[in-house]
Amino acid sequence: MKIAIMGYGTIGSGVKEVLDMNRAQIEKKGGENIEIKYILARKEHIPGVEDALVTTDFSVIENDPEVELVVESIGGIHPAYEYIKSCLEKGKHVVSSNKAVVDACGSKLIRTAKEHNCNFYFEASVGGGIPVIRTLYHNYAGENVTEITGILNGTTNFILTKMREEGSSFEDTLKEAQRLGYAERDPSADIDGFDTSRKTAILLSMTSGNRCRHEDIYTEGIRNVSDIDMAYAKALGYSIKLLGSVQTVEDKYFAYVAPMMVEEQDPLYPVNGVYNGIRIVGNCLGTTMLYGMGAGKLPTASAVVSDIIAAVRHKSNFQGIGWSDKMIEIEPMGGNAFRYFLRIEGTEEGIEKELKSYFVEDGKVKVHVLPGRKDEFAIISDILFEEDFLSRLSAFEDETGRRVFHYLRVNSGSEE
Repeated sequence: MKIAIMGYGTIGSGVKEVLDMNRAQIEKKGGENIEIKYILARKEHIPGVEDALVTTDFSVIENDPEVELVVESIGGIHPAYEYIKSCLEKGKHVVSSNKAVVDACGSKLIRTAKEHNCNFYFEASVGGGIPVIRTLYHNYAGENVTEITGILNGTTNFILTKMREEGSSFEDTLKEAQRLGYAERDPSADIDGFDTSRKTAILLSMTSGNRCRHEDIYTEGIRNVSDIDMAYAKALGYSIKLLGSVQTVEDKYFAYVAPMMVEEQDPLYPVNGVYNGIRIVGNCLGTTMLYGMGAGKLPTASAVVSDIIAAVRHKSNFQGIGWSDKMIEIEPMGGNAFRYFLRIEGTEEGIEKELKSYFVEDGKVKVHVLPGRKDEFAIISDILFEEDFLSRLSAFEDETGRRVFHYLRVNSGSEE
């Protein structure tokens, strides 16, 4: 099989490296030789790459009948979408690591692939080297998947891990992440949750079998998580993670992206640094966990190469991985239920009655005081629907005159 690589940045160059490094094993598993015929780049010369392989003209790839598969690692939506669509229309298989184009145009591209009896694969678009797409489509094909919750962004997980381990501020840790190359100069896609939101939308589309928009998913990043929040979480036995979550309850779909306090018993608790973890709950299999490098040159390229092998094995038939054009409706964030961690102005004396009126209705109020924090205490509420919680929060501040410095959602299984 002769292939072309479009885009020769981190992922594109990683694909060539993996193909060269593991060639014998890849060709044995695929059943035939895999040869790179073209590399589409902005410049005519790439250091370390034969000039004969490099082209700056997409039409060369598009119109060459010998090219049976194209790897898209350009990034962004345009011109990636137009290039992928054109290749599929020519009957060429396409493998993409591009979460933006999969999220925005996935259903259209899957339909185009079906119409031309070829395949559109996108394993590397979520979780880097973690095989979550193929797991959902193949291994869990007979499951009713009721929940997927994951740490889907290595940059934010690195920042939150360092804040917990070193007690540093968000701002200082972000600067370190940028210095080490984990965060971009403009880190907003990561720290404001948009990267996680796109991946969450892809997972919801996979589990529902229908299309959704990441713009419809409640998305909150980590800019407001402070070293004080982290100190409380650590003292209480929690860790703070940016989670993307999708849940199916009967015929209703819930999804959100938000920083959450995660308890020690949760399999996502020990996922630290740039690693990703994805917890999947099914009605028969119970809870399973996928863990690994969620980004990086070779882990992501490895996922791309696994798709190339799948395309070789299924070169004559459409596999149908993906979802339909039908749009689903995501329930409002107010319909989700959580416990809530609240940092409240004041002292712990004489406030039990006040708190019971708003946040803790059953049992004794547990008040937490962090050493060195004067005129501030914290509590963890009962399980409340978000809409109800926000209403109570507003009433609490208005009627008691107390200020809530910050709140975080807590995974609802907590016994605190």
